[in-house]
Amino acid sequence: MATGRTHRPATRSRGIPEATVARLPLYLRALTALSERSVPTVSSEELAAAAGVNSAKLRKDFSYLGSYGTRGVGYDVEYLVYQISRELGLTQDWPVVIVGIGNLGAALANYGGFASRGFRVAALLDADPALAGKPVAGMPVQHTDDLEKIIEENGVSIGVIATPAGAAQQVSERLIAAGVTSILNFAPTVLSVPDGVDVRKVDLSIELQILAFHEQRKAGEEAAAEAAGTPPAMRGGSAASRKGPDGDVPAVMPA
Repeated sequence: MATGRTHRPATRSRGIPEATVARLPLYLRALTALSERSVPTVSSEELAAAAGVNSAKLRKDFSYLGSYGTRGVGYDVEYLVYQISRELGLTQDWPVVIVGIGNLGAALANYGGFASRGFRVAALLDADPALAGKPVAGMPVQHTDDLEKIIEENGVSIGVIATPAGAAQQVSERLIAAGVTSILNFAPTVLSVPDGVDVRKVDLSIELQILAFHEQRKAGEEAAAEAAGTPPAMRGGSAASRKGPDGDVPAVMPA
């Protein structure tokens, strides 16, 4: 079985923009839902609405994949699922290690969506000796002393960090030294990594702060509208009329 050490996705060499790459999982999620309902084809407008983008952007994104659909018919759902999965590297097995098995790490370990999307949790690691051997999501937690050995034995190239902020940098350095070249960081800190290592940061507090900003703005708009006597139905405009830097945007952007 192929692992993350033996193959890398072709997106960069094929010149697919990073913004397009970031939207491919949104399309895949929408297409997978259609596939599960046995929907054979989908129009660009329907798929764009399900993914939360405009149809022109979707068609442009798919042109990078060499997929243009059929006029009057749309896109073949199953073929697009395969095509995007292949482009993202999800048609192979990607072993992943999760470091830090506190509440968040345990929740990630129990997430059932990894296997169906091409990822296999190869090991759960924690620095707490009391957790060693304790089963989480059906797997025994292993001590971080064995991190390098586990990465080598499983051919791991993707690591997930769910440790406290103070431990995250050291953990990332050990992961990278052992051969990991991509990191998903849930720790509330910015990691310093060398060139050639990809880091995706997930900070829930930042996402909540962004939502708080939008809530505050909406409250201010409503207060201003009330002062001006604007009818409630006309306040803020509809989702279709709102513009962003890339054109039309939905009222709620996808996660």
